[in-house]
Amino acid sequence: MTVFHPDLAIGRFIPPVSVGPRLATLAQRGGRRERGIPEDMLIDDVQVPGVNGAPPVNVRLYRPRILNGVAPALLWIHGGGMVLGDHLQDEASNIAFARTLGITVASVNYRLAPAHPAPAAVEDAYAALSWLVEHATERGIDASRIAIGGASAGGGVAAGLALYAHDRGDIRPAFQLLVYPMIDDRTVLRTDMDTKNVRVWTPGSNRFGWTSYLAQEPGSADVSPYAAPARREDVSGLPPAWIGVGTLDLFHDEDLRYAERLAAAGVPCEITLVEGAFHGFDALFARKPVSREFWRAQAAALRSALFA
Repeated sequence: MTVFHPDLAIGRFIPPVSVGPRLATLAQRGGRRERGIPEDMLIDDVQVPGVNGAPPVNVRLYRPRILNGVAPALLWIHGGGMVLGDHLQDEASNIAFARTLGITVASVNYRLAPAHPAPAAVEDAYAALSWLVEHATERGIDASRIAIGGASAGGGVAAGLALYAHDRGDIRPAFQLLVYPMIDDRTVLRTDMDTKNVRVWTPGSNRFGWTSYLAQEPGSADVSPYAAPARREDVSGLPPAWIGVGTLDLFHDEDLRYAERLAAAGVPCEITLVEGAFHGFDALFARKPVSREFWRAQAAALRSALFA
C-alpha cells in the first residue's frame, strides 16, 4: 500500500482543491512582493524580443558577483499548470543554483493560458534561449553549456523547447532538467489511475490546465508535441536529461514512460524517484530533508552535465 513519505505525512490533510477559471484569474491578478537582493548576487531584468511577432519576453538573470569569466547557464521555466505563476516564484531555488554551481540562471516569464494558448509558452522560452545564445559573450556565458529546465508545467515547456530547438537545428541545449514535468495531455483521459493520494495538482486541475493550454479537448488527434512532448514519436537526438518525480504525483506514469523512451532512443536520462512524494512537495515543504535531497539531486545533475 502506497504511503506518504515520513517527511510529507502532513500531505494527508491537503484538501483536493482543483484549479479552475475563477481561481486561475484571481491568482493571475495577484501581485508578488519582491524579495531583497542578496549582496553576493547580480540580478538583472531584461526584455528579449519575442519570436514570430510575439510581444517581448521578460527574463530575470541571476549571477554570483564573484563569478569571473565564462561559465555555464541554466534557462529556468516556472510551473503553474500553464495557467498560473510567474518567473519570480522560484527565485530562492534559482539563486541557490547560481550560487552553488557558479552559473548564470535566467528565469522566463512566459505568456499564460487560456489567454495565450500553445505554442505561446514554448515560443517565449525559445526567445529567451535565443537571446542567451546571442548575448552569451557579453553576459559571460558559455553558449555551448546552456541547460534548460523547469518544474511541472515549466518542465513540460522545457521538454517542448528541447524538441523545438532540435527541429530548428540552430541551438542545442546542453541538458534538460525536468522536475515532475507536465508532458502528456492524454493523462486526462485515463480512468485506470488510483488518485486517492494525489495532492496539489488534481485530475480536475490537469483537465483545466491542458484544455486552457491546447485550446481544445485534451486527447485530440492533432496535439503538437511542442505542447505535449510525450506525443513525440521519435525522441532521438535530444539533449541528455534528468527527470525527477514522486510516486504520488499525478504525472508519475507519464514521466517514467518518457524517461524510458528517451533511454531507449539513446538519450542519456537519469531518473530520481521519490517514494511517497506528491506534486510540488519540494515547493510546499522546502525545508524538509526529502525536499533538500531532491534539490541536491538536481544540482548534482546540472553540475555533472555542465562541468564534465
